[in-house]
Amino acid sequence: MISEGQIVLFKFPQTDQEAGKLRPALVLRRLPGEYDDWLICMISSQLHQQLPELDEVITSEDSDFLQSGLKFPSVIRTSRLAVVDGETLIGKLGRINQDRLLRLGRKLAKWIKGA
Repeated sequence: MISEGQIVLFKFPQTDQEAGKLRPALVLRRLPGEYDDWLICMISSQLHQQLPELDEVITSEDSDFLQSGLKFPSVIRTSRLAVVDGETLIGKLGRINQDRLLRLGRKLAKWIKGA
């Protein structure tokens, strides 16, 4: 079963709609309604891609790094979102802690509001 805060695998498309590659993604929230749709964001080991006002880096020094299932320091890119059917999410690598999930949600909400 999918849940908020899980790290899963997903074939994230590129912004030019070219086929993407299988990569970790963070499950942010289930969308309301009758469908099994989830808001997810991409995770990348390319730390230089971080947008500090939206994204967050997770490293081996973080308390939730081991439970995340990630192999390398990574940037959780809420600047790269997708809404996907739950059946397209592959495997469960791990999860982040609730504090980090809430912090990412606040960053995203602040950006959307323009504050």
